[in-house]
Formats: sequence, C-alpha cells, structure tokens
Amino acid sequence: MLNLRSYLDQYVELTDEEWTIFSSKLVKVTYPKKTILLEKGEIENQISFVNKGIVRYYIDKSGVQYTFGFAFDQEFACAYDSFLTRTPSRYFVETLQEVELFRISFDDLQEAYTMTENGNAVGRALAEKLYLYKFTREFSNHHETATERYQRLITTHPHFLQNIPLQYIASYIGVTPQTLSKIRRRMHQRGEQKPFVAH
Repeated sequence: MLNLRSYLDQYVELTDEEWTIFSSKLVKVTYPKKTILLEKGEIENQISFVNKGIVRYYIDKSGVQYTFGFAFDQEFACAYDSFLTRTPSRYFVETLQEVELFRISFDDLQEAYTMTENGNAVGRALAEKLYLYKFTREFSNHHETATERYQRLITTHPHFLQNIPLQYIASYIGVTPQTLSKIRRRMHQRGEQKPFVAH
C-alpha cells in the first residue's frame, strides 16, 4: 500500500489523517491469470491500483478479440468511462498474469472526497492519469507507425513483454501477428531488440 501512497504523493500530498481515511476504504485483492475483472455490459464500480501484474482491455467482435490497452505495475486499471458515467462498459477488462490490486469502489471514493480536504485532488489525479493514457493511445494510433508504437511499448515496459502473448501485442499496435514478427525480426537484426518468448 505504500507504493500507492508514494504514487499519489507525486500529485497531491495527503496528510496522515487523510491517508488513513483513504486507505481504510481500499481493499487488497489477488486474482489469478486470465480472470475477467469486468464483463462487457457491466458497470465499472472499482478503480484498481495495480501493485503487481498486468491487466488487459479488449473488445470482442464475433469471437475475435481486439486488445486496445494494458495496465502495468504501479498504474491504475479501470473502465473509467463506465465508472464515471455509471453506464455499461463497452469492453472487457482481464488479468494477463496473477495480479495484486488495491481497489476502491465508486461509493467509497465519493465518501473519501467528502471526508478529506484533498480528496477531490486525489480524484483529479486519477482522472488526469487515465485521461492522459487515453490521449497518448489515440495520438499514437493516428500519428505513429506500427513499428513506432511497438518501440514505444518496449521502451516504456520492456520487462513485461515476455508475459504478454504476441497476438495481444499485435492487436494493440494494430497489425497481424505475422507483421509483428517481421517488425521484431527487423529490429533484432538492427540490434534494437533482444528476442523474447511470450507465454
């Protein structure tokens, strides 16, 4: 839980009393690999801080899965549009490996806002972080090549890639697994990436 406080301290300094109130509403949970945290059509009721593990966001169209996002260690995972608007999610949220999460419900977060002077600042920090992730993802999709998107992923999260199946990475950067294999082979030949095996 100290990881979460250190993370939040980057954005807002909570007093010890405020942190006690906020942390008392957090629930620590562990889920195994391939656990669906949120089904399409459900309303998101939790914001989760990923203390350990990887979470995937995906859309299922006629049995074909399209991965459009990940949440890694020390990041927040949430179908935030559903959480904020209290409307059904349009996508799935799933664990890619065993995860350890600190979760807070919508109602508990609202209560923390009212009970602490800096509570709204915490909410704003969460919203800004999730918005910036969404903006960066959309900008990347429109202004970067698949190779550039892949390079961004291996630059920011190189130690996680061996835990993500290649078909999910390919879907994430918008190419087929065969095209991703070519990209990886070219980068390896240029010495830009060491080979790895995804599980």
